[in-house]
Amino acid sequence: MRNVILLPVRKAKNFVLILAVFGTFCFILYHLGVVSTAPQESLEKLSVRGSQVCSRNGVDELAIAGNNSVCSRIKSDHKLADSTKTSNKYRPLTENDYIKLASDCDTFIKTRKYITFPVSDEELDFPIAYSVVVHYKIEMFERLLRAVYAPQNKYCVHVDRKSPKAFHLAVGAIASCFHNVFIASRIEEVTYGSWARVQADLNCMTELVRSTTPWKYLINLCGQDFPLKTNREIVQLLISANGQNIIASYPPSAVKKRRWKHRYRVGRKMRKTAKLKKVPRNIKLFVGNTYIAVTRAFVNYVLSSSEIQQFFKWSEDTYSPDEHVWATIHRMRGVPGSRSLSSKSGSPHAPVFNRLIKWKFSEGAGKNRVKCAGKYRHNICIYGAGDLHWILQHPHHLFANKFDSAMDNTAVRCLEEYLRQKVLNEIRKSPCSQETMTENLTSNKLRLQQNDT
Repeated sequence: MRNVILLPVRKAKNFVLILAVFGTFCFILYHLGVVSTAPQESLEKLSVRGSQVCSRNGVDELAIAGNNSVCSRIKSDHKLADSTKTSNKYRPLTENDYIKLASDCDTFIKTRKYITFPVSDEELDFPIAYSVVVHYKIEMFERLLRAVYAPQNKYCVHVDRKSPKAFHLAVGAIASCFHNVFIASRIEEVTYGSWARVQADLNCMTELVRSTTPWKYLINLCGQDFPLKTNREIVQLLISANGQNIIASYPPSAVKKRRWKHRYRVGRKMRKTAKLKKVPRNIKLFVGNTYIAVTRAFVNYVLSSSEIQQFFKWSEDTYSPDEHVWATIHRMRGVPGSRSLSSKSGSPHAPVFNRLIKWKFSEGAGKNRVKCAGKYRHNICIYGAGDLHWILQHPHHLFANKFDSAMDNTAVRCLEEYLRQKVLNEIRKSPCSQETMTENLTSNKLRLQQNDT
């Protein structure tokens, strides 16, 4: 009789033990990211990709070029043929192409070969915020996004209000495939040379500072920029800046001073009026360019300072204010990470420069003559393949402007391949052992979940 009673008790104990083991197993799987009830599909992909990196499997599939690509010669051969004359053989992807591709995000991310895991802990600990202002050339925007994409970064995209509806839809479709890419909620109609170009960046800045992603620097881009460095190299150069903003800032020439002598009116293009302007008494004006790399403290200060808000208001009816507002703020006293008036230099202590631009008026003579292998627009060279050797001779620049795949796809493709090969080499060389793989994946996933808004 006693044995008959003990039998169900033993079965019950065994059942409880099995449940305990099963529960522990599920708990481990959950924290490893294999089982998750949270709708963080991109973070789950991060764990899968991360395991591939640690085991060195699946890395080669991220390559975007074959071994025999002509682009392998771009760093050493300055005679690489310019393909501008034959560019009509290449058909860029259209807005409808991207709307269709991005309707299946998993397939889009895989076929476009986005790197969806942090390549290093150094990068994971130093997220970057991007403000990207675009209005056309959807393929250039998407290729730029792929080139700078990292899951720990944050990306705000401002789409010009006057851009076609198809362009808005295509950008939105692409952004919807990533947890850390969003469209600016307030958009401007941007006219060349108008205040709206500055306001577009300010709109993104306002939303990016609200993000819980602990980004360290903000970099503003346009749709025809392209990086010259991998994300890891950009992080290392920003760290070397030691908390300084990277803003070009120089005394204005007589020609530049004319831009704020009169008030300008915005129409189909900027028009000068007869109304004169008074220069602020307490602010000394400097000039630079649109593109900046600035600390989070700088962004917070700019958005909250009454003095700077008044300066913005004064600048609204000047010509091309994007070329003087940041340069001037960079020289104001008390602005985090910027230079005071006592400094003669417009660059940080570290040799870091934001944007490489080939200006038409900077072409030299004789042996030093630097021609544009592509075409000029607004006196800026749209690079051709023949410019690549010159571009890569500037090791301290983060980005180059401008590129256009419709004009010269070889220039864009070769720079893409060059950067992707560097990233793959970084992945292969990154220290990762099977013993630490699980710990790192779990830690990185939880940190990204905490940082994501």
